Amino acid sequence: MLVILIGMMGAGKTTVGREYARRHHMRFIDCDHEIEARTGVKVSTIFEIEGEEGFRRRETQLVDELTRESDLVLATGGGVVLNSDNRAMMSERGIVVYLNVPTPVLWERTRHDRNRPLLQVPNPRERIENLYRERDPLYRSVADIIVDGGRGNPGGMVRVIEKAIENFKK
Repeated sequence: MLVILIGMMGAGKTTVGREYARRHHMRFIDCDHEIEARTGVKVSTIFEIEGEEGFRRRETQLVDELTRESDLVLATGGGVVLNSDNRAMMSERGIVVYLNVPTPVLWERTRHDRNRPLLQVPNPRERIENLYRERDPLYRSVADIIVDGGRGNPGGMVRVIEKAIENFKK
């Protein structure tokens, strides 16, 4: 089984994904961390040198590779859904879980993080709201399961995901 977590930056994909993988004895990979491990530099550096386009190209190559695996929980970057090829690969190859978290919670979780290139703008709160408006329909279009988050703890979200996957037939 391949479980793919999508959602905005700060939604908890890494934390929830790591816990789900641990409970189910699956491998866990965070796309952004994997790109950093393979390139030897931070995502922010890739953005500086190659721009968002270069980063997205790397991301699509990785999504193509990793969505061919099984017994894997994959936490994607927030912008993975911007590419229609990524959406198709994720939808065809795994169970896609959208962690839907309200923008005020996303802002609280990310406002002190200097390693998020898309938030290095004069008004990062407004940027989060704009990104959410742009991406939410795309997340919903590819999601097999939508989990509303932002309140409670990661363990609670994992239990909701477990129950939803149990009841899910692709």
